[in-house]
Amino acid sequence: MDARRLVKDVYAITQYFPSEERYALTDQIHRAVVSVVSNIAEGTSRRSNKDKAHFIEISYGSLMEVVAQLQIALDMGYINQLQYDTLCGPIRRISFELHALRQSYIKNNAK
Repeated sequence: MDARRLVKDVYAITQYFPSEERYALTDQIHRAVVSVVSNIAEGTSRRSNKDKAHFIEISYGSLMEVVAQLQIALDMGYINQLQYDTLCGPIRRISFELHALRQSYIKNNAK
């Protein structure tokens, strides 16, 4: 699963963030990336397609938080452009997958 791999990749890259960021940006990005996977799991466990779509939407929001936090890390010099670009590829794929999944739940809910 791409989202679980993203968690590992984000954790690996943040281990090099400055120690003063441990309870700030590092903690925030860890919570956001884990939230992506957690909300996918919670959504798929729901009975109604409306609930499933809602949790996928929350997961997408968390993914966008990860993007924003990676941009901040890039701006602060904690990661370089190559590291940022390397993470953005999987993020784009996950984004498309979440959109397609949400749309399928919405479509199936209308039936």
